[in-house]
Amino acid sequence: MARRYVLLTEGSTHPVPAKTAVAMLRYRRGDVVALLDSRNAGRTAEDCLGLGGALPVIGKLTEVEADGLVIGTAPAGGRLPPDMRQAVRDAVTRGMEVVSGLHELLGDDPELRALAERHGGTLRDLRRLPAELALGQNRARHTACLRVHTVGHDGAVGKMTVAVELARALRERAHDARFLASGQTGILLAGDGVAIDAVPADFVSGAIEAQVLAQRDAGILVIEGQGSLVHPQFSAGTLGLLHGCAPDAMILCLDATRRAIRNCEADPIPPPEFFVELYERMAALIHPSRVVGVAVKTADLGEAAARAALREAEVRTGLPAADVLRFGVGPLVEAVTRHDENR
Repeated sequence: MARRYVLLTEGSTHPVPAKTAVAMLRYRRGDVVALLDSRNAGRTAEDCLGLGGALPVIGKLTEVEADGLVIGTAPAGGRLPPDMRQAVRDAVTRGMEVVSGLHELLGDDPELRALAERHGGTLRDLRRLPAELALGQNRARHTACLRVHTVGHDGAVGKMTVAVELARALRERAHDARFLASGQTGILLAGDGVAIDAVPADFVSGAIEAQVLAQRDAGILVIEGQGSLVHPQFSAGTLGLLHGCAPDAMILCLDATRRAIRNCEADPIPPPEFFVELYERMAALIHPSRVVGVAVKTADLGEAAARAALREAEVRTGLPAADVLRFGVGPLVEAVTRHDENR
């Protein structure tokens, strides 16, 4: 795998659309040499994204030495934007690896594939599915590992980040804890996994079940969640993922400032306690599971308001709450280890 990456964020170098770039800067900063965005060339990653320090934003690939280009954004519709296509052409013509989490598979694009073959470049599609998919057999529930699943009140509330931080903190406490990726950015970080939103509905539970079975020897397996059971666009994948991984415990992920379902602004989000009961009831159809903690995203709040949001979540749910990036993941680690000891 390439180890000197440029993150392509052309025209979208902002924390929301560039979430893949943000994750790379947070967890694989040493592998990144620059961001590519001609509109913000001359600035730094810190200027544009709030992290990454003095990492430069460049206007052309020729400005740095790199062997990989990562598409660092999640554009609407999952297709390669026209203003990014030239950068991908340039990368494969230079013999670079291009890593894409788009729904549009770049390896199936005749022009890009021909350029890669001619110049020695590589097109790596994170959403490309395994050659064979199987229907779920409800076998994950019989594995000995403690399965912990991050679930959400909406999409884009930090389920991947919470899973990565939780697994890392558990390892620091000498647990054999592993992160299981279910989305393209998680796969990029972990090097393995399955992009659930690319799997046909009937095979979602089987796809994640296969991943769980492959890591059944783990002590604790932290499974990245996707979407929300109340989100009309993503609920099918959320439920298939929930039933396929058959969690023993769940962490409910919330955005403290989110009042309406993302991309469905007329639909208000129910309170946290509603989701605790909802996820436990739906999980129990396959395997009994408990929500053991709440992860609250408070990035848009001042410190006093953020701490108040955590206290409110604790009062409403009766569970420990944490903002894993701002105040640390400790309360959730304690909740998971207690659950493991008592099962």
